[in-house]
Amino acid sequence: QPTGWFAAGREVRCALELLSDATFKLFVWLCLHAERGRGALSATPAELARALGRKESAMHLALEELERQGVCTLRADGVIEIRDRFWPYQREYDSAASDESRRYVEEVKRRFLQRRCVQSSFTAADEKLALTLHHRGVSLLHVERAILLGALRKYAAVRQNGRGTPISSLHYFANLFEEVQQEISTQYWNYVAHKVNTFEQTELWAIPGRTLEK
Repeated sequence: QPTGWFAAGREVRCALELLSDATFKLFVWLCLHAERGRGALSATPAELARALGRKESAMHLALEELERQGVCTLRADGVIEIRDRFWPYQREYDSAASDESRRYVEEVKRRFLQRRCVQSSFTAADEKLALTLHHRGVSLLHVERAILLGALRKYAAVRQNGRGTPISSLHYFANLFEEVQQEISTQYWNYVAHKVNTFEQTELWAIPGRTLEK
């Protein structure tokens, strides 16, 4: 069945540990009514309030909590999307957009593997995350910024500690894809890119088969 029941496993248990009782009730309702292939549905706070017999203001607060706790993404088009960690089903992607998706994934792969702190073959899990980013409308600019910011923090930590391990998965940057959505000046991102390039030109950061050591 596409809706009306849900495989309540570890995903639901994780949400239960994070959310208040009222917000968890909304989460369960969303799980029961979301499209299986998308993990998402379109609903306004007013519609949710009517469906759950709650005040609209309470729905606004619950939605804010879902987003703050990283359980759902509230898209600008009014779609509520349950994030992968809390969605047990395989998402489906529009085959008509497959060419565009492939180009997007290839660009994410290129930008990811370009960094010298990365040692990876870009696994199926990385590709799945890239497809999810595309589906969520995360621009390649924000992907680039997340990777640069994560790389800079890795380089700074290695310099401070004297050693470290290479980044092996795109998931290393997962939280940064949200962080870089904030309004930050272009000058700051130019500075981040410059610092990353400086680190990569002056240190042997990612030699295959070796740890990241000074």
